[in-house]
Amino acid sequence: MNVIQYPKREDWDGLLKRPVMNVDTLRETVRRVLDDVKARGDQAVKDYERQFDHVELESLAVTEEEMEEAASLVSPELKQALELAHDNIYKFHASQHFEAEKVKVCAGVTCWQKAIPIEKVGLYIPGGTAPLFSTVLMLATPAKIAGCRDIVLCTPPNREGKVHPAILYAARVAGVNRIFKAGGVQAVGAMAYGTESVPKVYKIFGPGNQYVMAAKQQVSLHDVAIDMPAGPSEVEVLADGTANPVFVAADLLSQAEHGADSQVLLVTTDEALVDKVQAEVERQLAVLPRKEIAAKSLASSKLVVVRDMEEALEMTNRYAPEHLIIQTADYRQVAEGVVNAGSVFLGPYTTESAGDYASGTNHTLPTNGYAVAYNGVNLDSYHRKVTFQELTPEGVRAIGPAVELLAAGEQLDAHRNAMAVRLESLNLKTE
Repeated sequence: MNVIQYPKREDWDGLLKRPVMNVDTLRETVRRVLDDVKARGDQAVKDYERQFDHVELESLAVTEEEMEEAASLVSPELKQALELAHDNIYKFHASQHFEAEKVKVCAGVTCWQKAIPIEKVGLYIPGGTAPLFSTVLMLATPAKIAGCRDIVLCTPPNREGKVHPAILYAARVAGVNRIFKAGGVQAVGAMAYGTESVPKVYKIFGPGNQYVMAAKQQVSLHDVAIDMPAGPSEVEVLADGTANPVFVAADLLSQAEHGADSQVLLVTTDEALVDKVQAEVERQLAVLPRKEIAAKSLASSKLVVVRDMEEALEMTNRYAPEHLIIQTADYRQVAEGVVNAGSVFLGPYTTESAGDYASGTNHTLPTNGYAVAYNGVNLDSYHRKVTFQELTPEGVRAIGPAVELLAAGEQLDAHRNAMAVRLESLNLKTE
């Protein structure tokens, strides 16, 4: 692990810079797969499943029989854990319902907003080294609460053509309508364009590797909305001398095991904590099943010592971490200074794992510094806010002359005339 003590401010940008993922080399490959899926539909998806996931599929759709089989294969303990997590995610996201209010902006002019669910949403759940059934709950639960009519899920099958049973069980718990066996770029293309089996959706959600991310970015240019830009997952622990080094090391490792490109950062005001954390990381890493993956991530990690908490907060807000864990004596007060972060975990007992699984907050969050402008997935992510307005004759008289002047000033005479004819009709009525 890389230790940096008291870096100068002019060096911070270089210190906090994430490794740049160059997707230029992927772009042509991704475009070719997307164009093929657009042209050949199901057959193209099946061909790429054979090529990339090494599986022969007769049908892309998961059947009801497969759903029933999956439910029988999930242990009662895991079912209970999934249901507990779903209940908490449901409660937190249900509390985010938008309450519209009609606003009378002036005499005769009323404006309001209405939150309308996106009718068709697509959820992508990666396969890879770990079955992310928790992400099914995070993405599908708010979609169901929002009232999305069609909730479509794509996830890669194994070589036997089966989807992990816990993913299917979580999908049933959260209210997914249809599930398809498709991974990678071909899954993104199927949801963006539609195929004979997979319906076209209006917005795609979910994490994935660099190919999936590049595909989401490409389809978002013309065909479909996406949740947010995304890169490798990351955590920052902000700590002082009161922090428990065992907890800090465990939190760093929980992020590091995501993947070799995961970002791990400790910012502390206490020099002595760094040595303690490094020793604990070595001890805990030795017994992790995914220690090789975690070790690769830790090789590019940074443990940064700063002069005081004011400097620590300034550095944190410049980094804009996806996950921020604050382990300080006055963590609530410190948290007041946070302006750029995806999700914040307060105090010694609030591990990132709680938010990843079962506290109720969403774990689909902005990475790569996007937290300066983006928020994580929430109920609003599945809505559009449509504005309404109504003018009475009194309202036309109140704002009509101003509208005419503004339109004329922009040399848009048809705009001016649309208001002028109404004003004229009202003047005629009163004469």
